Amino acid sequence: MTPEMPRAWAVVVERPQPFDVLARAQDRLVALRAEDRIPDTVLLAQHQPVITLGRRGRTGHVLVSVDELRRRGVAFHTASRGGDVTYHAPGQWVLYPILRLGTAGLDAHGYLFNLEEIALRVCASFGVAAHRVQGKNGAWTEKGKIAAIGFHLKRWITCHGMSFNCDMDMSGFQWIVPCGLSGDPVCSLRMLLGDRTPSLRAVGQALLEQFQIVCGRPAEIYQAHSVPEPVRAALAELKE
Repeated sequence: MTPEMPRAWAVVVERPQPFDVLARAQDRLVALRAEDRIPDTVLLAQHQPVITLGRRGRTGHVLVSVDELRRRGVAFHTASRGGDVTYHAPGQWVLYPILRLGTAGLDAHGYLFNLEEIALRVCASFGVAAHRVQGKNGAWTEKGKIAAIGFHLKRWITCHGMSFNCDMDMSGFQWIVPCGLSGDPVCSLRMLLGDRTPSLRAVGQALLEQFQIVCGRPAEIYQAHSVPEPVRAALAELKE
């Protein structure tokens, strides 16, 4: 690590978590980062099945009732992130960077580009051709969108981030208009690679590797139970 490169912590949360638990954890981490009590920190996590609606999302893009979602074991939450509606479930990694922008060449526009770049490079590392689409954020493949982006800035500190579809049950996307883009398909590594799909752990490692390279933040990587304080306290609600 060179002296001019900022130090970061990365925390891997392997067990799928309720959305609201990780949302509250992010709020705590944002407050800690604002006080410079922690370095830039990124969570790599999975969610229990949930549909989330961004700040400007349209409720009409959720195609079934909340009661029906609950009957199917799917939670529903309104999130503070940008973007419209999306679906999270086990087998999908979500990258939640808590970063102070304005350093290491990052501003809001550059940050969006970097999140996309991370997804594109991870796809390439597993032999998948992915690209940007003019006027639409995220990462796209010949079979559809594989990574969705929606983040929030508070005092120039980021939260929320990017979801990457690895090897998950894709049926939940049928209950929404993903990202508010009618007619645009959603895909996963499993749909693209079949039996050649890498393990979830390998994809998670690739996401963290590319985060460090693209965002210029070499990271010390921890499991959730071993991360230093005060991050560990911020994650106290995580389900074991």
